[in-house]
Amino acid sequence: MNGTDSIVIHGLKKSYRKDLPPAVDLQGEVRIRKGELFGIIGPDGAGKTTLFRLLATLVLPDGGSATLEGLDIVRDYRKIRTLLGYMPGKFSLYSDLSVRENLEFFASAFGQDIESNYALIENIYGRLKPFEKRKAGKLSGGMKQKLALCCSLIHSPAVLFLDEPTTGVDPSSRRELWENLSELKESGMTIVVSTAYMDEANRCDRVAMMKSGRFLTVDSPSDIISGFGKRLFAARSDEMFRLLQDLRAVPDVEKCYTFGDTHHFTLRAGSHADAALLAAQLASCSGHRNVEVKEIRASLEDCYMNLEDK
Repeated sequence: MNGTDSIVIHGLKKSYRKDLPPAVDLQGEVRIRKGELFGIIGPDGAGKTTLFRLLATLVLPDGGSATLEGLDIVRDYRKIRTLLGYMPGKFSLYSDLSVRENLEFFASAFGQDIESNYALIENIYGRLKPFEKRKAGKLSGGMKQKLALCCSLIHSPAVLFLDEPTTGVDPSSRRELWENLSELKESGMTIVVSTAYMDEANRCDRVAMMKSGRFLTVDSPSDIISGFGKRLFAARSDEMFRLLQDLRAVPDVEKCYTFGDTHHFTLRAGSHADAALLAAQLASCSGHRNVEVKEIRASLEDCYMNLEDK
């Protein structure tokens, strides 16, 4: 590890059952830099939570190794826990304690008091202060999220892990969280956040796209998109289900999938088809009405859909 690395992962592996594939099966080396906002993207079951639990020293790896701030996740787990803030995906605070009591408890667990690091949470806790006597279990989803983040930060950790922090919260709370993370990043904190929302990943310095326990790629969002390397189209017609089947039957189409209210598809290497030709083919040969086909720029979700087959 050098002075610029906060987390270094070497071939980390974890299995829960011998008859199932590994939950985490990372290949090679991954380095997360100090002060980086690093995103892990993937659907449910990709291995994101298990990876967080490994790095947070909550479960032991079956193979490989990792260090956090130069400390080994197996040998130095006690020291790591003093340097780490961890916000799990499931609300894990004490529902029968008030907002203030939860914050006081987590501060005391690290031998701290609220005042010592209040500046770190002031902007976030300001929204909670009018409700600090309310039981945590009675808060809305967005307010629970803010309280969990405050409790994760109250001991001023060097590294912050957030496991799908925006799941189940309203758009306004999602936006506020990412604004808070940007401010924390400016303070020099290393932040690793997982999400299933591809639009959120664009806010990260770098992202790892994860599937079946492995990283498909690790790079900045802009570099992942610029490396897409295929012609991508969006199509719609009056019969969207049939359109999906017909597009998949077109010889020039390599991959086709539903994307919002359209279908996205890529063309095979060497194809010279364009949007007008494809639209005409779908209308004349397949009988589709009101066909629209246009060439588009790839998003991170398109990149993930095309990487997952590799």
